[in-house]
This record gives sequence, C-alpha cells and structure tokens, in this order.
Amino acid sequence: MLSNIWNAVLYQPLLNALALLVSIIPGGDVGIAVIILTILVKLILFPLSQKSIESQAEMNILAPELNKIKASGASKEEQAKQTFALYKKHKVNPFSGCLLVIIQIPVIFALYYVFYKGISFDGGFLYSFIHVPERINMMFLGVLDIGGKSLVLAILAGVSQYLQAHFMPKPAASSNLSGTGGSFQESFTKSMSMQMKYIFPFVVAFIAYSISGAVALYWITSNLFMVAQQIYVKREKTFKTVIK
Repeated sequence: MLSNIWNAVLYQPLLNALALLVSIIPGGDVGIAVIILTILVKLILFPLSQKSIESQAEMNILAPELNKIKASGASKEEQAKQTFALYKKHKVNPFSGCLLVIIQIPVIFALYYVFYKGISFDGGFLYSFIHVPERINMMFLGVLDIGGKSLVLAILAGVSQYLQAHFMPKPAASSNLSGTGGSFQESFTKSMSMQMKYIFPFVVAFIAYSISGAVALYWITSNLFMVAQQIYVKREKTFKTVIK
C-alpha cells in the first residue's frame, strides 16, 4: 500500500521527468538531465525551504531576548509565558522550520532514490505518453562517467556539502548571562553543527563514491542550490533590516 503510494506520488513522476529530460537534451546527456531535474525540484520546494531558513534566522535574532528570559531567574512556567509572548510579538513559530523540513524530506529522498537505483527506464514505471529515450549517454559532458563510481564527483560532493553547512544559519549562541555552563541542548546543538560542517562532508563523499556519479552529481547540484538560496535569504533579511 505505502509502496504503491510512494511510486505513484513521488518516484514515478520524478523518473518520468528524468526520462523526458534525457529525451529532450541533445545527445541524451543524463548528467545534464540530473542537474536540471534537481534544480526543478529545488525550485518547486523553494518557498518551503526558504521559510525554513528564514525561521532559523529569526530565531537567531531573538536569541538575546530568549537568553535574558532564561537568566531572569523566573519559574519555568513564567519563562514559558514570556517566551510565548516574545514569539507572538515577533510573529515567530519556532516549530515551523522543522515542519517545513519534514515536508520536504519525502520529495528529496524520492529524487535521490531515482538516481540511487540507477538510470534505467525499463522497469514499467514510464507513463504511456513518455517513451524510453533513444539515447542514454552516461558520460557527463563527454568527460565523466556518472553510471559508475567517480572519485572527482565524490570529492566535489563532499566539498559542496561543506559549503552548504558553512553557509547554513548558525544556531544562536547562548549569552550565558546566568554565569552557569551552557545547557545540554545548547551543547548538543553546537556539537551537531560542528559535525555537519566537518564530518558529514566526508560521509557524503564516501556515500557518493560508493553508489554512483549520478548520486554525486545530484548532491553537488542540491548543495550548491542550497548555498545560493541561503546567501539570497541572508541578503534579503539584511536588506529588510536596513529598510526598517
């Protein structure tokens, strides 16, 4: 049941879109099709991912006020009331970012799965009006074979993941006004942020190399798109702040 829904709603449409792109692109360059499809999906998800990034940025702006509430010495109930009032005043939903990310995950995973399974259009998933491409060229730009392992693309995938983590909105640092050590949550968040920046790129590079160049190319395109989006949101936020 779930697999049928997965195929009908996510996997099959993306696979057919890829087949259509390969048919249209001169020479049937699958690498170019992977890039275009990834960008198209990212553009569709742009409003959601942008809202998620903005939500994190807004939380960072409110961090000093939140730290003051924590250091006020008030009871937990009073702190909760003050925190809620602060969110309401600035029209910030602390959970919206997480919710929007969760909504995107199935789509992103389906796109990844299309490339993970290998570029094959003979599994009976093509619509009646979509034909198997006459030519399927796995040599990206005539240089890199994305049908097999590609060390070059794997390294670039790792580098792009580092850049994506580098430009990601940083978790707000505690001002530690109370003079006590940071909370476990703050320490955990900082640790995760460091791992995402310095360890996860190696994980991405390893996975990308282990599977195929197509997956690596997807990761590179996706990460670079996110970098551009994060820079755009940051500049837009800065511009709005200056205007205010």
